[in-house]
Amino acid sequence: MRSLMQIFELILALAILIGVHEFGHFLFAKLFKARVSKFYLFFDVRGLRLFSTKHNRLFLKLFPKAAQWETDYGIGWLPFGGYCKIEGMIDESMDKSLVGRKPEPWELRSKRPWQRLLVMFGGVLMNFVLAVLLFIHILAGWGSDHLLNERTVLFSEEGMPSYAMGFRTGDRIIALDEEAPPEDFTDIQAYLARHGIGRVSLLRDGDTLDLYIDRSRVSELISGPVLYPAFPFKIDLPEEDPGPNAALLCSGDRIIALDETPVHYFHEGRAYLLERPDTLVTATLIREGDTLQRVLQTDSLGRIGVLQSLDVSIRDLEGFEHRDYSYLASYPAGLEQAGEYIYGYLLDLKLIFTPKTKAYESVGSVVTMKEIMPASWDWQHFLSILALLSVMLGVMNLLPIPGLDGGHIVFTLYEMISGRKPSEKFMLAAQMVGMLLLVLLMVFALGNDFKRFF
Repeated sequence: MRSLMQIFELILALAILIGVHEFGHFLFAKLFKARVSKFYLFFDVRGLRLFSTKHNRLFLKLFPKAAQWETDYGIGWLPFGGYCKIEGMIDESMDKSLVGRKPEPWELRSKRPWQRLLVMFGGVLMNFVLAVLLFIHILAGWGSDHLLNERTVLFSEEGMPSYAMGFRTGDRIIALDEEAPPEDFTDIQAYLARHGIGRVSLLRDGDTLDLYIDRSRVSELISGPVLYPAFPFKIDLPEEDPGPNAALLCSGDRIIALDETPVHYFHEGRAYLLERPDTLVTATLIREGDTLQRVLQTDSLGRIGVLQSLDVSIRDLEGFEHRDYSYLASYPAGLEQAGEYIYGYLLDLKLIFTPKTKAYESVGSVVTMKEIMPASWDWQHFLSILALLSVMLGVMNLLPIPGLDGGHIVFTLYEMISGRKPSEKFMLAAQMVGMLLLVLLMVFALGNDFKRFF
């Protein structure tokens, strides 16, 4: 059931993102009176389609005038993309009929270079606009959650990647290359990777020390969580041998003080108990909103017979802060957040194309996209992922690869600067090379997913 929900959410997200992207091209093409013969969500490979305004008999019966429409609106069967077929444009259809033929007034190639540039950039622009609107809506509707770095310490134990890097439980990050770190703790890991940080200043046991980051570990910083915040003293009772305190405690209890000594984190409580074997300690705990006190017995090793609970949300953490936004205030905040995501993803691409960082190992396909979808329907989570994917799609399409919008933009800019337009033969050859590169990139991404799976 979980996988079915994730697949549904992925297809829905792709449909929205592709539709919005292609609508950007469509809008500017229509604005400059270039003819659009097809507007398809997903690919109709070998002419197979799920729907078409010009070929669906029921639709034509209900709307007979659709047969005279300039554009065929349809849905293909292969959900890996979509396209807007603009007449007079060398695209993924590989239409060779343009070669050596005089441009018609309704064709894109007869339009001015700046008009063609806007048509090419229209898809990316609409993806960025969608991301901004989504961030505005999310902030206005749900606000934003933050984990303030100044009130957060690290959890890092032997066997964890962060421990191998030199971080220890209880460390607090105070500077990155002598600059103030991001306000939000959850942004620090990406910041380390993206900005090539070499030195991290830490506060450890009251002393300041510098930790030097090995740049060969950049791939670890990109591929998954490495820096974890220290957890609160939230407990689980073991199913076997729960110990003498089982009748006094419940799974989910959060201990906030021991013998009136404040306990913010699990490791603080554990250290306090280790120094008090075979004795009684008074624990102040929170249970379902109530504050209680329980006198607990420690064993010879200073244990109270509980496990650390992994059922911890960001709201349970010491540095948690929630911020609400009015709809007016959400506009500049949403625009700023979209800008940060766009800039951050551009830096990620730079890392991916820098082989020594091994960041290319983190590249994923639709399999990775499916896994980040929520297991059950959650509007906030879905819209947040949709905004992120919209940014990623927009930035990816700016890559100067023939077959992507960025390739067309580069050729158009070259024409505007040099005054010389590349020939149709050259554009067709470049398109074929670009499509081959994109297929290889997709195969590479799928290979990464399979390696992670196995």
